[in-house]
Amino acid sequence: MITFADRLNTVEEYYFSKKLREVNLLKSQGKPIINLGIGSPDLEPPSRVIDAITESMNDAVAHKYQSYQGLPELREAMAGFYKEHYGVSLSPLTEVLPLMGSKEGIMHISMAFLNEGDEVLIPNPGYPTYESVTKLVGAKPVFYDLVAENDWCPDFLTLEKSDLSKVKLMWVSYPHMPTGATASNKVFEDIIAFAKRHNILVVNDNPYSFVLNDYPRSILKYKGAKEVCLELNSLSKTFNMAGWRVGMVLGKTEYINAILKVKSNMDSGMFYGIQKGAIEALKCSKMWFTSLNSVYEERRQKVWKLATALNCTYDENATGLFVWAKLPPHLKAEDYIDMILKEHSIFVAPGTIFGSNGEGYIRFSLCAPIEELQEAIARVKLGVGVQ
Repeated sequence: MITFADRLNTVEEYYFSKKLREVNLLKSQGKPIINLGIGSPDLEPPSRVIDAITESMNDAVAHKYQSYQGLPELREAMAGFYKEHYGVSLSPLTEVLPLMGSKEGIMHISMAFLNEGDEVLIPNPGYPTYESVTKLVGAKPVFYDLVAENDWCPDFLTLEKSDLSKVKLMWVSYPHMPTGATASNKVFEDIIAFAKRHNILVVNDNPYSFVLNDYPRSILKYKGAKEVCLELNSLSKTFNMAGWRVGMVLGKTEYINAILKVKSNMDSGMFYGIQKGAIEALKCSKMWFTSLNSVYEERRQKVWKLATALNCTYDENATGLFVWAKLPPHLKAEDYIDMILKEHSIFVAPGTIFGSNGEGYIRFSLCAPIEELQEAIARVKLGVGVQ
């Protein structure tokens, strides 16, 4: 028998990949499942984006291989977006690299900077892909605690007491997924200072800046950040383009070139039409964000009511595409979400999939129409099962 690579022994199938098979099986059996587990936007992209990709089909170069670095006008649009919305100046020629979704950037960055045995600081709770990719490239995950008492921000006093001699990379994500916590100016400054002291490359994963957040920030705006920081960003949540797979990594030229070495051996360029659509998205005015957030604000109010009906508590100052809710004492997250799924046909994510510090929490997505959210509230308040 042909054996599998040893690296596969270090990771498991992604939780949502497994759980959604169960959810879809229940749907196929006639269960009216309301899915509040996944952050996949259900709203439309800007109409100008659809027009751009449609019109691009007639361009002579539309179906050819594209540059590994993306169209020059796409990089210019990305740099312009950062200048307008974050106040960050970037060279579109050397400091911006388009990606096929920011998730591939996690792999590309890890392959470009990590050797076997290097250590990586990973937030707990945090995006599970940081850990899995770290293991796949042969590096070692080292988790740092994020807790509500510290506003889900790193405790640098504790970190400084640990052995950091093998740490090469640190993942941060503000606005934070899954909690929705934001980082203050001081937190970003402390992250940069910590990275400089220990010669660590920090990557801020920043796809939720514009969802229910009045103060979008980029770590690259802070003094000295480019020396030790990269930033990942995405059009998935900002412009309802999750399936388009458009992301970007931004930072110092030398770092971008290292990532490009990996990327250029992994794909043959992003489809031309998607790039043209992305350019138009990045040119949208602030009215787009106002309109988008008016929808999410209404939905969040409903999700808060649903969380309250389930006897959960939550932080009304949190941002982003989710509501991170604390369960009543002594309840286990995975047991509780299974109970909700069985009794009410509502699927939500258990906090434990984001790390051990997610125990006692569940996460609701705002990616469902008002009608479904109202139905979910009714099911819970009535306390009856759904056949």
